[in-house]
Amino acid sequence: MARNREPVLKRAKALGIEPQYLGINKKSKRQVQQSRRKKSEYGIQLTEKQKVKFYYGLQETQFRNTYEKATKRAGGAGENLLIMLESRFDNVVFRMGFAATRREARQLVSHGHFLVNGKKANIPSMELKAGDVISVKEKSKSSPKFKELRDMVITTPQWLDIDLDKLEGKILTAPTRADIDLPIEERYIVEFYSR
Repeated sequence: MARNREPVLKRAKALGIEPQYLGINKKSKRQVQQSRRKKSEYGIQLTEKQKVKFYYGLQETQFRNTYEKATKRAGGAGENLLIMLESRFDNVVFRMGFAATRREARQLVSHGHFLVNGKKANIPSMELKAGDVISVKEKSKSSPKFKELRDMVITTPQWLDIDLDKLEGKILTAPTRADIDLPIEERYIVEFYSR
């Protein structure tokens, strides 16, 4: 499987992304060379697509496949794409506060620390729906990573409900475009793929 090993802060700076959106509380000291030329329409569309891929930690093939699925659903393709990305298992774990970053959430999911509706699940790209219950495995609850969560105050989006005592959360409703707080212009992604 291909992995992006580029330094996170360097990539975030190049794309013009604030590290806080990725769950990182650091600032990069790197200076980005500003181009004097105006970005072309294609450049703007490409940058927007790369930003979304970077936010959610996807490679090109996986992102394109998700976009293809989004176009087949009722409604706007761009909005559907963002809702599908927001409903991914690894992103839901991140949004619930069980992981500091989406990368960490992906690793925790891959290592099998969570159950979905009481069944083992270790596929980060799995799309979750309203009513699904995500809980930490009984065996994993004793690890220091999850023990420290019980003492924390976690703010979650309105479409999620979390119980830190039981270390489980529930998806109340499917996320909407208004619930996604990332600075994304999805119309550029639609324009990029419809060329």
